Amino acid sequence: MKIFTCAVCGQTLYFENTTCGKCGHALAFLPDRGVLTAVDSAPNDALVAVDRKLAGAKYRPCGNQVDHGACNWAVAFDDDDRFCVACRLNQMIPNLADPNAMEAWLKLERAKRRLVYTLMELGLPVEPRGEGERGLAFSFMQDEPGQEKVFTGHNDGLITINIAEADAPFREKTRQELGEAYRTLLGHFRHEIGHYYWDRLIEGSKYLARFRELFGDPDADYEAAVERHYAEGAPSDWPNRFVSSYASMHPWEDWAESWAHLLHMIDTLETARSFGLALQPKPVGGRMEKQIAIRRVQLEHFDDLYAAWVPMTLALNSLNRSMGLPDLYPFVLSTAAIEKLRFVHEVIVGEANG
Repeated sequence: MKIFTCAVCGQTLYFENTTCGKCGHALAFLPDRGVLTAVDSAPNDALVAVDRKLAGAKYRPCGNQVDHGACNWAVAFDDDDRFCVACRLNQMIPNLADPNAMEAWLKLERAKRRLVYTLMELGLPVEPRGEGERGLAFSFMQDEPGQEKVFTGHNDGLITINIAEADAPFREKTRQELGEAYRTLLGHFRHEIGHYYWDRLIEGSKYLARFRELFGDPDADYEAAVERHYAEGAPSDWPNRFVSSYASMHPWEDWAESWAHLLHMIDTLETARSFGLALQPKPVGGRMEKQIAIRRVQLEHFDDLYAAWVPMTLALNSLNRSMGLPDLYPFVLSTAAIEKLRFVHEVIVGEANG
């Protein structure tokens, strides 16, 4: 994630901001330009970018911002769609008359916009259903009495997420029950979108043979694999072969977990790069380590990305422990897992370069 500044006062902004915390100016994210910027109101409900580099570009607020105060992305003024490029992916949202559902939906939307930002930055195809044969849609649903339980998952371009996942205590309880090291809303989005891109980028493609070498047979019985995983658990040697225990269930899950993990790496390192971060560890009683200038990391080169990732995660975990918090990055990557991440990176870069 890049960092943005207010065009009026120069204050550093968070991606989710709707107003500048220093000068109070209204903000909007312009997805066609990839910037969060100060905007002024204009006639006909228009928003005009303040930044001189944007030459007074005109937009409209997203319909979900107008109706619910739920989105800080803008719509190009001449675009006929009422919703921004992220919100138009929604196929179903929960009953917003329920305050708890409304709160959960707002959290889901924030995570989804961060996902869509990364996908667009990577040059990956993001079209809603109805605009292409292989379009994408999201369904945010809640469990209802007497109805079938809602399961988070992906099916033929439709990503369904149970809004209960937006509740931190519920999510933490589930994480502990399943023995997971990491469980977040953004992690769910990144995992499920990995399934979507397997369908779009791997199935029937030039990458399929290499996928089989690294991940296994995608045609293996999925239902049987799920049943076996929950009955027997992950194999004892899973850390030597997979990025997570869940990845050991089936080649599809191995791909989705690896995809999500690479997006964690890319987004975190882009943020660190935007801050101009550099690391030069100096262990007590040891020699000064070589400086890692993350501000110069080339994210399109996997070796460069991975070389910066290891010292970065050591620093992040140490900072968290200094605050009495769990490790921010509770993973150890094996050689096999790294090669899978390299392959996912190759596919993404290949797609971006046409």
